[in-house]
Amino acid sequence: MTRTTTNGTRTGPAPAGTRVLAQARFEAAGLLRHGEQLVVSMVLPLMALVGLALVPYPDLTLGPWAGAERIDVLVPGVLALAVLSTAFTGQAILLAFERRWGVLRLLGTTPLGRGGLLAAKALSVLVVLAVQLTVVGAVGLVLGWRPAVGGLAPALLGVVLGAAVFALLAACVGGILRAEATLAVANLVWVLLVAGGGVLLPAHAFPGLAGTLVGLLPSAALGDLLRTALVDGGLDLAAVLVLGVWGGLAGLVARRFLSWSD
Repeated sequence: MTRTTTNGTRTGPAPAGTRVLAQARFEAAGLLRHGEQLVVSMVLPLMALVGLALVPYPDLTLGPWAGAERIDVLVPGVLALAVLSTAFTGQAILLAFERRWGVLRLLGTTPLGRGGLLAAKALSVLVVLAVQLTVVGAVGLVLGWRPAVGGLAPALLGVVLGAAVFALLAACVGGILRAEATLAVANLVWVLLVAGGGVLLPAHAFPGLAGTLVGLLPSAALGDLLRTALVDGGLDLAAVLVLGVWGGLAGLVARRFLSWSD
């Protein structure tokens, strides 16, 4: 993007902020128009929300949330699922195919630069998440969800932190593996984390050592952080710590091994 004077003469690159915002709008529009990713990031979480709200099993009101309303425990888990779907699965696949097509290498040589491209991608993820969480929250309210007002700020912190951690994990997968391998790995990891990663079903539902190990996953930490915030109105510091550790490790791996082209 270049700046122009009133007579149309080019004066050089636009300010960095303008370049980043323009790229972020482009990235967000692409994510919202991508049919296959919308199924994963929007349709499937909504199906999980409505489906699990209408049946009494599995039992979600476990551990710290024993005695809470089922819908109040369910919605935060679905919000965590939305973050996982967009920040990890969608970004990993997109990154891998952009590497294959040479998009990252090309954009990295423009005035936008690599840092600007990464900042734009982060902003686009937050925009898409805002749309997702608004829709999921609205459906949850219709189904009877009543979040703890005092937990909205910790929940927002959890969403931003979780999005950052899963985006870094996406960079580890999509920035290292080839496109076909990323497609398979990202979708497989999504299925495994949804089924047994403490997202919808809290780690407390798993017996003994299994529950302890599940609780150490970033997916379970994000789910617990949002449940604690939106059910109890508190901040789960242990979950924040787990997410921080995963984010730090993922950042180191991505910085060392991420490739900008195949």
